[in-house]
Amino acid sequence: MINSAKEISKQSKSSFYYAFNLLPKDKRDAMNIVYAFCRKTDDIVDNDDSNEIKLHNLNLWKEEFDKSLNGKSNNQLLKSLSKVIYDFKIPIEPFFDLLKGMEMDISICRYENFESLKEYCYRVASTVGLMSIEIFGYKNKSTKDFAINLGIALQLTNILRDIRKDAESNRIYIPLDELKKFSYSEDDLISKKYNNNFIELMKFQTERAEHYFSMATSSLSKEDKKNMFPARAMHSVYHRLLKKIIINYYDVLNKNIRVNNFEKFYLALLVWVKNKLIFI
Repeated sequence: MINSAKEISKQSKSSFYYAFNLLPKDKRDAMNIVYAFCRKTDDIVDNDDSNEIKLHNLNLWKEEFDKSLNGKSNNQLLKSLSKVIYDFKIPIEPFFDLLKGMEMDISICRYENFESLKEYCYRVASTVGLMSIEIFGYKNKSTKDFAINLGIALQLTNILRDIRKDAESNRIYIPLDELKKFSYSEDDLISKKYNNNFIELMKFQTERAEHYFSMATSSLSKEDKKNMFPARAMHSVYHRLLKKIIINYYDVLNKNIRVNNFEKFYLALLVWVKNKLIFI
């Protein structure tokens, strides 16, 4: 199961793979299993099935996960995950909150305000951070705030990167009251209208993401920095992505703005090397 989980992580070409590939083997294996669970959960939602079928399959997956916690599942991934949860003493709430976030992705395609969007960001991203820090190891409670704030920052950056793709699927994650504030309509977004109103709207959104990146940094104590290097690598990769969006004048509607695999590996390695130099 460990090799299978690793392959899921590797094939995704996700920033996660580059961020935790330099962990010690036991923690790397555990992270691959957690990531495989998150990937499999996301795959249930991110396909062409009807919403009714998606909800049905997500509920079956949730029930099977619940069974695995009591040693009653035959699913190999979930059996491996339950062992990771036990070995690293990971609270189970983030896993169920993640599943709730996936339910939101099925049933909600508009967010009225940032408070509702923030709840979604917490459920689909901060939860993964809260799972991960238990594997990385930490001493200070403020590291949980680090995981929560970083998760929100990462998800907000994802949302900005994927505005065009989401709009093509009739999904708008930018809060509707903020679209109104900047006189930019849903129709403008769906028709990919790039104008000054959109630029001002995007400036506002990127500043919010920067704020959460900054709060994440300030929440992490020096004592816990060493163990959090995979999360700090994620911070580095996604902050680079945010900067690229800004440098490209926020034109995510016409440009495919990404951090390539070489950059991901380089940034993760750079954080790891700096970590070693500081703490040797």
